[in-house]
Amino acid sequence: MPRSPRDGPAGGAWQWSRTAQTQRALLDAARQVFTERGFAEASIADIVQRAGSSVGSLYHHFGGKSELFLALWHEHQLAHEEAASQAVAEAGKNGVTDPGQLFEAGARAYLQGSWQRRDLALLFASGDAPPGFEVMRRHHGREWIGRNDSLLHLTDVPEDRVYAAILTSLIGEGSYEVAGARSRRQAESVIDAVIEYARRLMQGGSTAGGSTAGGSSEGGPATGG
Repeated sequence: MPRSPRDGPAGGAWQWSRTAQTQRALLDAARQVFTERGFAEASIADIVQRAGSSVGSLYHHFGGKSELFLALWHEHQLAHEEAASQAVAEAGKNGVTDPGQLFEAGARAYLQGSWQRRDLALLFASGDAPPGFEVMRRHHGREWIGRNDSLLHLTDVPEDRVYAAILTSLIGEGSYEVAGARSRRQAESVIDAVIEYARRLMQGGSTAGGSTAGGSSEGGPATGG
């Protein structure tokens, strides 16, 4: 993640603005280079050249190439989480109370984000990543499953946990298919198909605990509540 500056009492806002601009330029340049060449083949020299920055600035703000990659991933995940949360909240304001329908609203927003940021979705699914990234991603996936447990009002029994994991995986894997679509129209067709599969699972998915669910190890539409 980007490193926070230490603002002084005078000119702090200006310093923060300059720092934020530099970090943004480096992240945008890293996104271009990583998605064009992959993580392993990307060079720091290429990134700083595109950013109009310097190697020293990159190390100062992020620490290195791996940290830039992880910062992009964290931004991507945060965008997913915010979009899904907003969709679920909006559905709730419109009177939707059924957990499965709330799940669908969040899932659709999540999948649409995979099309909007398809370059990043495909990059993070490629397997070309810094050491330790897959472990971190799996850990994050378990957090998504836990949130979906809560959103869907599932119990703590193993059957419900597996059920939530299957639905979470469906949305996560579907997001890669969305990202790989050749057009927006095709992406929307894939989204509709994924949502329909999720709906069928929810309709026939009564668990041992009596709950019905309605999100890959990568992520899903949960909001944490």
